[in-house]
Amino acid sequence: MSEKSNTPEIKKGLVGVYADVSTISKVMPETNSLTYGGYAVQDLCESCSFEEVAYLLWHGELPTAAQLEAFRREEAAQRAISPALHRVIREFPHDGHPMDAIRTAVSFMGLEDPEAGDVSDAAQRRKAMRLLAKIPTCIAAAHRASKGLEPIEPNPAHSFGENFFNLVFGKVPQPEVLKAFDVSLILYAEHTFNASTYTARLVTSTGADIHGAITAAIAALKGPLHGGANEAVMHMLKEIGDPKIAREWLQSRFDHKALVMGFGHRVYKSGDSRVPTMRKYAEKMAEVVGDRTWMEISRILADEMLTKKNIHPNLDFPAGPAYYLMGFDIPLFTPIFVASRITGWAAHVFEQGADNRLIRPLSWYTGPEQRPVPALDAR
Repeated sequence: MSEKSNTPEIKKGLVGVYADVSTISKVMPETNSLTYGGYAVQDLCESCSFEEVAYLLWHGELPTAAQLEAFRREEAAQRAISPALHRVIREFPHDGHPMDAIRTAVSFMGLEDPEAGDVSDAAQRRKAMRLLAKIPTCIAAAHRASKGLEPIEPNPAHSFGENFFNLVFGKVPQPEVLKAFDVSLILYAEHTFNASTYTARLVTSTGADIHGAITAAIAALKGPLHGGANEAVMHMLKEIGDPKIAREWLQSRFDHKALVMGFGHRVYKSGDSRVPTMRKYAEKMAEVVGDRTWMEISRILADEMLTKKNIHPNLDFPAGPAYYLMGFDIPLFTPIFVASRITGWAAHVFEQGADNRLIRPLSWYTGPEQRPVPALDAR
C-alpha cells in the first residue's frame, strides 16, 4: 500500500511481478542468454535436434541415445488425426486464420481424447505427446484444405521437421532448410512466463485438462503483441519492398509515432539473445534461395532502430523472413510457433500441476461506491 493514498501499487501488465518458481527456463542476466534447464539456447541450436530439446523441456535433462529413439518413435506413431477431425477441418472457412483453425482443432482433439478428464501427471504427459505429434498434422491439413487440396498423411519415417514440410508441401527440402527450421523450433520452444505460457498455467491451476490449457494458450499467442508479431514483421518487410526506401519508410513511422513490429522485448533490454542465431540461419536461407532483399531491408531497419531509438530486434524479426524464404505462407508463421511452443506450454502444465494452487489475483476497485438501485421511472 502507498503510505500517502492507502492504495496498493498496481503493476500494470504484471511488470516485475514474480508469480511462481520454475525450473524450466531462465534468461541469465550475466550472459543475457535464454537457457533451458541450464543450457544456453544458442548452444542447443548448434548441438541438438528439436526432439532432443522437447525431451529436455519435459524431463529436465537431455536424452540418451536410447531415450531419444524411444521419444521419436512415440511421437511419430501418434501423428495421424481422426477422420472426424479431418471432416471438421474441411468445413473450416477457407478465409479463416490458421491460428483459429489450430485452436479449434486442439479443442476438438480434447473432445476425442480417451483420457480427456484425467489430469494426473502421467495422463497429461501422454496427452502432451499426442498434441506434439498431431498439431503439425492439423496445421497442414487446415492449410491445404483452405487451398482446396487434399491432406497428406504423416510419414513416421520422417523427423519432426521433415514431417512438417512434407505435410504442408508434399516434399522434404534440402538439409540446410531443415536445419534452419529446426533451429527456429528450438528458439521458439520456451520462454519463461510469457503471456501464452502464463495463460496455460492459469487454466491448469483451475484443474482443467491440458487440451483446455493449450487451447487458451493458442488464443493468447495469436495476438500481434505476442506470437503474431512474426507475421506482422513479414507484412512490414513486404510493404517496404525495396532496401532503397527502407530508411525513408522507417522515418515516416517515427514521424507518426507508429509501432515498428519485431522490436523491443519485455525481458531483454540489451538485445534478445535468440536473435543472432536466428539471423544467422535466416541469412543461410537467403543464400539457399538466392534472394537477399528481405535480409537487406532487415539489416537497415535494425541498424536504424538501434542508432536512433536504441531498441533491439526480438526473435520474430529474423524468424519472419526466414519462414518466408522457406516457402511458408505468412499466415502459417504463428501456427509454426504453436508446433514448437507446445513443448514449453506442456512443460509448464506439468510443473503447475505438480505443485498447484489456483491462480487468482486481486483487483483494486475504482468504480462508484455502493449505491441504491433507482426505480425505472427515475433513471
